Amino acid sequence: MNQKYDAILIVSFGGPERKEDVMPFLDNVLRGKNVPLERKREVAHHYERFDGVSPINEQNRNLIKALRVELKDHGIDLPIYWGNRNWHPLLVDTIKKMKKDQIKRVLAFCTSAYSSYSGCRQYRENIEDAREKAGERAPVVDKIRVFYNHPGFIKANCDSIEKARGKIPETRRQHAQLVFTAHSIPLGMAKHCAYEKQLKETCHLVAADLQHTNWCLVYQSRSGPPTQAWLGPDICDELLSLKNQGVVNVIVSPIGFISDHLEILYDLDTEAHETCKKFGLHMVRAETAGTHPSFISMIRELIEERTVEQTLRRYQGKQGPWHDSCPEKCCRPLNENRLNVDSVSPEPKHVTKVRPC
Repeated sequence: MNQKYDAILIVSFGGPERKEDVMPFLDNVLRGKNVPLERKREVAHHYERFDGVSPINEQNRNLIKALRVELKDHGIDLPIYWGNRNWHPLLVDTIKKMKKDQIKRVLAFCTSAYSSYSGCRQYRENIEDAREKAGERAPVVDKIRVFYNHPGFIKANCDSIEKARGKIPETRRQHAQLVFTAHSIPLGMAKHCAYEKQLKETCHLVAADLQHTNWCLVYQSRSGPPTQAWLGPDICDELLSLKNQGVVNVIVSPIGFISDHLEILYDLDTEAHETCKKFGLHMVRAETAGTHPSFISMIRELIEERTVEQTLRRYQGKQGPWHDSCPEKCCRPLNENRLNVDSVSPEPKHVTKVRPC
């Protein structure tokens, strides 16, 4: 059903922008979790290698700037607000600002293309928690559907991979191994969401459009205790396997992410690149969707789906456009009675009741 909205809300993970912010930021990420101090320091070191600056906030500013132009060019007169899960501008402060501005109903775009607890449901929980803290007359917030198979997302990734592929000598391009990467999640979480299924569909669509048959899906950024099973294979393990198979050139595409934030800079541009150098592989890395014009146009189209009657819900592949309103048990969290989570992306001790988005 199309609704009348007063504003657009960009919701993201957030990240520190100076060294002094790193530990307080991690305290927010890990709030209420029994994570060893040495583990927290290990993660902090990743940020310190980049002077404590995560690129994600600046990338969100660039996305908002591009989206404002896109909306204006298409006659959509809606203000854009921005709130983060873990660092300033914090979501609760943004909700309070919208309440002060007398915003009544909001359409939220979350910076995650796929369905999973941390990529979808947790954002909805965060929104509802922020609304509760903002108090009476807080705006109603509806979440835009995930967009893993939207043509704009597919096009942006295809163009980025084609650009990276152009760095490989022409005679070796078609034989290069295309390695798609995404953030790993615990198998217990993966069982209760469509994350893996959606990722495979996106990889298939992108590879088909590129007519590149040599591809695989791997995972990165795993955290948590060694006894906990997560989605694999890990990218560095797969790179060794590819080397043993005689592969010389690899194109790494972080298909599971929409911006080149710190997990890309550290896990791919640092660790994976060093692994390739060690094994004698030539690696090129494709950019994420970022502010690619097709991606920005996609966000505008997703807004129009919810605001303009009879707007076509575009998608590629066989799975169809994902639902606008999430079922009650969609993307369930891990059962904490069974699992002691030691992760930089921990699960909450409770599950906030969320309204359908």
